[in-house]
Amino acid sequence: MDYLEKAARVLEIEIVELQRLRQRLGKSFGDAIELLKATVDARGKIVVLGVGKSGHIGSKIAATLTSTGSPAVVLDSLNALHGDLGMVADGDAVLAISASGETEELLRILPAIARFQVKIIAICGDADSTLAKNAHVFLDVNIEQEACPLNLAPTSSTTVMLALGDALAMVLLEARGFQKEDFAKFHPAGMVGRSLLMRVHQVMRPREALALVASDTPIRDVLKSMTAVRAGAAVIADTDGKLLGIFTHGDFARHFQNDPKVGERLVADLMTLNPVSVHKDKLAVEVLNLLESHRIDDLVVVDDDNAPVGIVDSQDLTRLKLL
Repeated sequence: MDYLEKAARVLEIEIVELQRLRQRLGKSFGDAIELLKATVDARGKIVVLGVGKSGHIGSKIAATLTSTGSPAVVLDSLNALHGDLGMVADGDAVLAISASGETEELLRILPAIARFQVKIIAICGDADSTLAKNAHVFLDVNIEQEACPLNLAPTSSTTVMLALGDALAMVLLEARGFQKEDFAKFHPAGMVGRSLLMRVHQVMRPREALALVASDTPIRDVLKSMTAVRAGAAVIADTDGKLLGIFTHGDFARHFQNDPKVGERLVADLMTLNPVSVHKDKLAVEVLNLLESHRIDDLVVVDDDNAPVGIVDSQDLTRLKLL
């Protein structure tokens, strides 16, 4: 049995179905976005309904919506008629998911939901189904073939549902002007949250851990200063205390190859003038961008007067879980 060939067949079938979904996107998709946007802007929520595999897909869609600033809850179709309808309120939007549009458990609660002033978006594969006909907006997720070799197990159908849910969530995100900083608020414990919410002064090595020297300091003394604070770079300030340059262990190694007596020279002769720096109050994500774009390992942190107040060593970012 050729496992790779069979796996490729599964992917090819699902890709074809995703392409068919893309071709079907039309006005109804835009109507769904406008409906969801109006709901969230009015401080309503999105109630997601689904049974079985569609329910699992619905849970993921709800999680994606919530994490991107559009509050969503999952209503268990089996428990809805036994009290869980209490989570539905006037002004909400209902996202009902069913491959056939005839799922008994889901249809059973439609009359109860209709008593609320809510809008229903049906995600199903049959425009003539009961669910589609009772919805305000119908989004077609019909497929021609499941990726299951028996054409039974929900595979292509759930992939198409999930992709459409992602499309709804991401387009809604843009329509509502959701930004990286907003995303970070909902993910404070993740890498993105840390890098977007933390400020540079929270991730830098402070002034007392900075090897700060004058421009007329001999290289041998610069190295001593670096060793004393276990730093890979020394920062040079002018007579007014403003940032002038930087000298790294790498600079020393390169010059030592050509001049073994480099230790006697002044740091002013070998330092890098006007090094890349970042203000202490900038977001930490700026550090990541500068280190990557300039391909450097050490970033000088300055205050409003361009005076060095700290340094960011790229090795610290791993410890802080920013990389």
